[in-house]
Amino acid sequence: MSKLEYPVQIPVNFFREGDQFVAHCPVLDLSTSGRTFEQAQERFTEAVEMLFRDLIDRGTLDEVLESYGWHKVGTPDPRWVPPQLVRSVEQEALIPLGA
Repeated sequence: MSKLEYPVQIPVNFFREGDQFVAHCPVLDLSTSGRTFEQAQERFTEAVEMLFRDLIDRGTLDEVLESYGWHKVGTPDPRWVPPQLVRSVEQEALIPLGA
């Protein structure tokens, strides 16, 4: 079986939590962390590669990507496209006292 790859742009959010940097990708429901921003980026790349390998090995790639809102486009060789990021904003939320 031949190996077929194509590039896809996916949104990744980076947060600082104490002394760690957290990378979170909502379109794959995937997170990882590192002591530095660069380490979090590197670990995220590794985590994405492991996730896709695992999904392909299990035969669940289509099912999982569809459940995360991905869709296929193009013919004759359709390719997966993630949900489109419209905007990333910080929005105020009220937290009840005593929570």
